[in-house]
Amino acid sequence: MIISTIGYNGSVPAPLLRLKEGHPVSVELINDTDTPELVHWHGQFVPSEIDGASEEGTPTVRRHSTRRYTLLPTPSGTRWVHSHTFAGPDTSRGTYTGQFGFVYIEPASDPARYDQEVFLTTHEWQPFFGAKEMGTDAEVWPQGPLPKPPADSTPNGYEIGYRAFSINGKSLGHGEPVRVKRGERVMFRILNASATENIQLAFPGHQFEVVALDGNPVPTPRTVRVLALGSAERIDAVVTMNNPGVWILGTPHDEDRRDGMGIVVEYAGATGTPRWIAPAKEPWDYTRFGDARTVPTPDETIPMRIGKINGGAHGFNHWTINDQQFEHSTPIQIHHGRRYRLAFQNLADDPHPLHLHRHTFEVVNVNGRATAGVMKDTVVVPGFGTVDVDFVANDPGDTLFHCHQTLHMDYGLMRLFKYV
Repeated sequence: MIISTIGYNGSVPAPLLRLKEGHPVSVELINDTDTPELVHWHGQFVPSEIDGASEEGTPTVRRHSTRRYTLLPTPSGTRWVHSHTFAGPDTSRGTYTGQFGFVYIEPASDPARYDQEVFLTTHEWQPFFGAKEMGTDAEVWPQGPLPKPPADSTPNGYEIGYRAFSINGKSLGHGEPVRVKRGERVMFRILNASATENIQLAFPGHQFEVVALDGNPVPTPRTVRVLALGSAERIDAVVTMNNPGVWILGTPHDEDRRDGMGIVVEYAGATGTPRWIAPAKEPWDYTRFGDARTVPTPDETIPMRIGKINGGAHGFNHWTINDQQFEHSTPIQIHHGRRYRLAFQNLADDPHPLHLHRHTFEVVNVNGRATAGVMKDTVVVPGFGTVDVDFVANDPGDTLFHCHQTLHMDYGLMRLFKYV
């Protein structure tokens, strides 16, 4: 199967952009399509006018035109780049396409000590609208303590399904395998570049030592058998190659793996049919990677209550923050230098991968469990769950906050932070 899409520089995902922290780089955006485009530098501290969000004031790159600007790459770590155009009901635009790729900003030093570095990007293809609700992944992101509200008698609106899946632009069984040697320590840098899907990945016979989340080193590296990534999240994990053979690294969801979400890992000298062994189910817990220190008291706590308005048959669901859809909201005012706590309360059963542009935040509480030191730019708030994150307002300029599930973002789940 060959899928036609829009991409960057002739490939999907885009060729790896490897930059040096603090070393300016000129970027030329050439839009050869027939529609205006926006390119978002996810996870970087860049000015609003080049961040790639129209809500922040970034100008679009007009069709068949070029725009050049200079980036000062920071912070170091695993970042990425993707389209930030509005898709709405048009699944041929935005993050449904192949417009995404890794940006790795080299740190001054990397203490992980690995022998090989492998970048893996997951994505889904051939999206379609259906009435079946998305899975709530309650076993992966356990639902939180908030009570379930009374049932909404309005039917659920459209959801997105996919017919094909890929890692690095190829479905399982196609493309080159990851080739390794016994005894190697391999650094896997993994990106979930999905428009809407939260995913899991497992590597039978092996374990992942998680050393960084969203490109930021974790205080307490932990070993896990299954990785969980919300849309837009990244995980850096080291695997010691100590179980020779030909294996499948892929999703534990059999149908999705059958439809392509996997990649073969082949030891030197090994032959045979790639093996898959279903992993035991285990919840994903950010607090495992944190530490027990006390975080500073925030200067202000901003409640962020996330609600859902069912769209009914043949309609789209709409989403609210503090009972307001984005188009009817006013910007949230913040002051330079202050520490803010965003107190997320998810009033629905959908797990939301929530992203803050141009800043990094610290996860300080998940479903009542305190933690510290886990620095991210995207966090999954489980169904009926509560998550608190702290950020310091240290990058002046209009700053967008939104759910990274495109269908949620485009139908209301956004707010704008405005420095005053």
